[in-house]
Order: sequence, then C-alpha cells, then structure tokens
Amino acid sequence: MPHRVEVRFIAGLNDLLPPGRRGRPMTIEVAVGTTVKDLAESLGVPHTEIAVIVVNGESVDFGHQVRDGDRMSVYPVFEALDVSPVVRLDPPPLREPLFVLDVHLGRLARSLRLLGFDCVWRNDITDDELAATSVAEQRILLTRDRGLLKRARVAHGYLVRETDRRRQVTEVLRRFDLFGAISPFGRCLECNGVLEPVSKEEVEHRLPLRTQRDYDDFRRCPHCDRIYWKGSHYDRLAALVEDVRRAGTAL
Repeated sequence: MPHRVEVRFIAGLNDLLPPGRRGRPMTIEVAVGTTVKDLAESLGVPHTEIAVIVVNGESVDFGHQVRDGDRMSVYPVFEALDVSPVVRLDPPPLREPLFVLDVHLGRLARSLRLLGFDCVWRNDITDDELAATSVAEQRILLTRDRGLLKRARVAHGYLVRETDRRRQVTEVLRRFDLFGAISPFGRCLECNGVLEPVSKEEVEHRLPLRTQRDYDDFRRCPHCDRIYWKGSHYDRLAALVEDVRRAGTAL
C-alpha cells in the first residue's frame, strides 16, 4: 500500500512547483521506502535548493524514509526557522564564490566575469563534465536544468529562475550575497583568465591605428592573449556594472 504524506514547501521553493500546487500543503501518495529527497525532487525541487526538512516537527536528513500520515515541511536555503535541533541539509558556504555554468548561460557567465567572479563556461561542456567540475573544483553549479541539480554528487548548485541576463546577474548575486564582492574588469570575458597589465609597446603592433593613437592603458589575458583597453565598449560595460551595484543597494 502506498503512503499518503502531507507536504508543504516554504517561501521561494514554491517557485519551483507547478502553479496549482504553490503556496499550500498538498497530499501525495508515494511508494514504501521513498526518501524525503526523492519526494521533494519528484515534485521538481532539487536538493541543492533545500536547507531543512522537518517531518512531524523534527528535522531529518535527506535519507529519511517517509511513512504513512507524515507531515513534511521543506525550507529553502537561508529561511529562518524556529525549530530545534535542526539538521542543516545545505552544505557550508564555499570559502570563495567559484562558479561553473551550463551551456545555456553563456551571457550570464560573461556578466559574472565582468564583475570579477571566477566562472567556468564552455559552449560544449556536457552535463557529466559540469557535475564533475562542480565537485572537483568546489564550484557552485548554475543552471536552468533542475534535473542536473538532482544528481546526488552535486552539493553546491542553484537553479537560475530569470531568463533576462541582467535580472539573472542580480538574482545570483542576491542568492549568494555577493554584491560586496564585485571587483569589475579584472577577468577575461572570453576565457576567465585574470588580466595582467601590459605595456603599450608590447602590444602596439596588434592594435588598430585609432587605438594606438588614443589609448595608453592596456591589459592582456595570459591564457588566450586577448588585449583589453577602455575603448568605446567600456562605457556600456561600466553602465552594466553600476546597474548591478544599484540593484544591490536597493535591497
């Protein structure tokens, strides 16, 4: 006989549920032996989004098997709880914010690099590589594919909700509280390398004539050898940085 379980998702986790199931408890039938992780993910909520699960007033780990008549509440990361003792299911924050992004988030990767954040992204990276890189390099996996975040080996991840690039940037910085860590124009937008100062004499032969005439300050990526200077594109990128900063101060 299947078990009947009452499940309630708290606050932002409701965004991940079908519209008809948001904001209210639901009764679900599950097979004997179903864990709370399996149950939450079967409803579309990856385990990387969950901080605490409470069953019948007691916090449990992901491996806890539900029983008939259980009442289960699922709390998102950073949600304040009046529950003690609490089993925190979200892993401790990483010492520094390193990201790996799926193939669909290339524009977000460039924007985060612009702001100074270390982002691995390739347009041909596979799901297996994404998961392996996240684990091996202790990187936060950013994706719009919730199935990828359901992989048990992925500990640090976030499902990006927004589709507009600028709103995606604000969303990620808000989620990981990174507005104070913005340090723009220090990374290569193409390959993620840390830019180094280079003299005009070293790169002058590679510059357009107008750039040779009008600019003296240059930096170069040591990995892909791309050269950067404050050309006509700089004002547009600087405006993006300021827009993001203003979004942080408006919180």
